[in-house]
This record gives sequence, structure tokens and C-alpha cells, in this order.
Amino acid sequence: MKIRIISFTERGYELSRRLREVMTAHDAELIFKGSRGGPETVASEQSLSGICRLSFEDGTALVFIGAAGIAVRSIAPFVRDKLQDPPVLVMDEAGRFVIPVLSGHVGGANELAAEIGELTGAEPVITTATDVNETFAVDLFAKENGLTITDRSGIARVSSSALAGRPVTLSIRDYPPAAPVDVLITDEVMPGTAQLTLCPKKYAVGIGCRRGKSYEELREFAERILAENGISLKDAGCIATIDIKKDEEGLRQLSQAWKMPFITYEAAVLAKVQGEFSSSEAVLERVGVGNVCERAAVLAAGPGADLILRKTAENGMTIAIAERRRKHE
Repeated sequence: MKIRIISFTERGYELSRRLREVMTAHDAELIFKGSRGGPETVASEQSLSGICRLSFEDGTALVFIGAAGIAVRSIAPFVRDKLQDPPVLVMDEAGRFVIPVLSGHVGGANELAAEIGELTGAEPVITTATDVNETFAVDLFAKENGLTITDRSGIARVSSSALAGRPVTLSIRDYPPAAPVDVLITDEVMPGTAQLTLCPKKYAVGIGCRRGKSYEELREFAERILAENGISLKDAGCIATIDIKKDEEGLRQLSQAWKMPFITYEAAVLAKVQGEFSSSEAVLERVGVGNVCERAAVLAAGPGADLILRKTAENGMTIAIAERRRKHE
């Protein structure tokens, strides 16, 4: 995960450095916004508002080291939707507490707070009602199982039933399912009061690119192609590509911004995918398989998937889209 850690004092900056040292699984960018600092604490020239705007655009997590009020005022103009906003956390500069402020479940702020706590000894302060009461969290369930929430207002209805202690029922057709299926959630005691349907993501997006393609260029290209084909991002379940691209920064940032898994496959696995795919001798020679995006999309979408958009190429980038086959078809 890409994280921007913002500090305002030299003590806060030292804590941000320690965070970066221990959070080796993440790409941490340190931003100092204090008025004075030592030789290693050069203040960023970018405005705090500009930094927050960028994070809300590209999905980068924000960790503020300082007062919670600063964080709240800084992000307020950019807060949109709990299903879209990036994770935002606050940590006091003594490193005693770490508090998820925004996007605790879908964005992963609660999970990130727990990780920071484990690595530094800080106490995670979790305020999400379902976590505090150890009850079912439907938005977290949907995220963990790759499901689309069909009606965001249903989140509150289901959470209300769970918090009131009423049984919440998950109904799945033909259980156990051999493939992702719709999940119907109802309130067992008060039928209809907590009804919500979670649907499997319809599409897998296969992407290939030349080494070093920027996140901005990849996002503009991919979102334009999706829009031109009438595909909503909320219906896309993953980005898929070849394993030699697993560290491609532009693709990793894209998966974070889109809040979806980034799946990679070995060339030998992609080569075994059944179907009719375009092929390039140059690509075959370079990576070991003649087509990446089409094969990766079909493989990620699962058995019986239909390739609904064949390879579209532009300026060193390729994209293909496969649609998952529904179980009852």
C-alpha cells in the first residue's frame, strides 16, 4: 500500500521516519509541513490541501502525525463516499495512539491502524460501532469476498440490526457455491428491515504495459476504455497481469486507487488458458507468452468467462476485459 505520512514538528518527523523503517511492506512517502526543521526535515513546498486532494484522487492512504483537528480540517473538502475515500489515520507525535478517521472498513484504515500498533506499540483506537461491539460488518464482508454492495443505504440497515442483537441471515443460492453468487442479507426477526443484496463483481480487467508507465497514464487510459464500453468501476473485481509486472508501481497504485486486488500469473500459467487470443511474437519473445491482457482477464474472471473486450493497445499499454460467468447460467 502507498502511504503519505504527514508531520508538523521535528518530533513528529522522527516518528514518521521510524514508521517508514518498520512498515517495510508499504511504500511510505514522508511529508514535513513544519515551519522549521533540521537538515533532514525540509518542508514540502506542496500545500497541505494539495497533498490531501492528490491522495483522494489516487487512493493513497494518509497518516497524520499531530492533532486530529488538523487532519479533519485538511480532508474535509475532499470527503465523498465511505466506499470510495482513501484510508485516513491520525497518530499523536508521542506514538501512543493511532486512530482511523476515515474509511475504516472498505479503505482498510482499521486494518492499517492495527498493523501500525503491532509494529510500534501504539494503541489502535477503533471507533467503528460494529468493531467495538464485535458484530457483523457487511461492508467489510463485501470487501473481503469481492462483492458489490447494491444499495449503500442497506449498510446502515444491516448494521443497525446487527448492533441491536437481532439475527442477521445470509442467504446463498445452491450452498456451498462452486463460484461467486449473489448473497442476500436479511433481518431474521424483522423481515425486510435489513435486506441487502451483495453481487459478485462482473468483470476482470487484464492490463499489460511497458516498464515504467506512470499511474496517471495507466488510470486515464483504463478508465477511458471502461467508460467507452459502458463498464462501471464498481463492477470490476480485479486487475490481472503477468507476474513480471508484480512490482510495476503504476499498476500497484492503480489497484489501490480502484480498491481492488492486483493479481499476477506466471507466463506458463497464462499460456495454458483455453480460448482464442491475439498474439504477438515480440511479446512472446519478451515475456514468454504471446498475449498478457486477454489471457490474464479470462483467467481472473474464472471458468467459462467471456472475453467481452479484446486487446486494446495505446502508447505502450494494453487492456482487455472478461466477464465472469454466473453460476446458474
